[in-house]
Amino acid sequence: MRATTLGWLALIALGVALDKGGIEVPRAWNPFAPLVVGDPVTPVTRLKLARVERDPEACRAALRTAPEVRFTPLADYTPAAGCPLTDVVRLQGTGVRFSSSFVATCPLALAWTMFERHELQPLAERSFGSRVTAVRHFGSFACRNIYHRKNARRSEHATASALDVASFTLANGERIDLLEDWRGDGVRAGFLRQVQAAACGYFGTVIGPDYNAAHANHFHLGMRGVAFCR
Repeated sequence: MRATTLGWLALIALGVALDKGGIEVPRAWNPFAPLVVGDPVTPVTRLKLARVERDPEACRAALRTAPEVRFTPLADYTPAAGCPLTDVVRLQGTGVRFSSSFVATCPLALAWTMFERHELQPLAERSFGSRVTAVRHFGSFACRNIYHRKNARRSEHATASALDVASFTLANGERIDLLEDWRGDGVRAGFLRQVQAAACGYFGTVIGPDYNAAHANHFHLGMRGVAFCR
């Protein structure tokens, strides 16, 4: 899902040329068509995801293209002093059950939905022959600085732009846990490493257990940055 600036310009120019020439461009390849969760992922998908980050209505419309997603749009509000939230939704469920519903920016909810549909579930089926049915997480919003340091910049969690994921439960009842299963060379460890690598195509920041002790038991999936994957 990564492309150079020149690559994007070429794709846009191609889309314009085809569109003006009266040739129908498949929606997944058309940079001017709305983002639909179920469409195949193409090099244009990254462009569409970036575009809806700046368009709350387009983001929510994209979420609604996935019938399995249950969410409630929220008005902008400030749940804690110094941490206003904008363009947020409460995500109750997607194709999985969450350990609890959570508030997230719409782009974060959409990135998770895309990642789950196109990467997480296919990886689970290939690795275990079973789909992911539940996800345990440590939350999305927390009005704090990075690592709770007084003079550090605000965490992505301060804007509900990141989700900390601790484990995945499969339809067959098996649970894959970051703290217990990350180390080693078994199927579970391999699955988790593939999940982390795949997430880097959808989230700006992906941090896992190899980064530092603070992330030993979860993946940090955030929207800030561009493909910071550790």
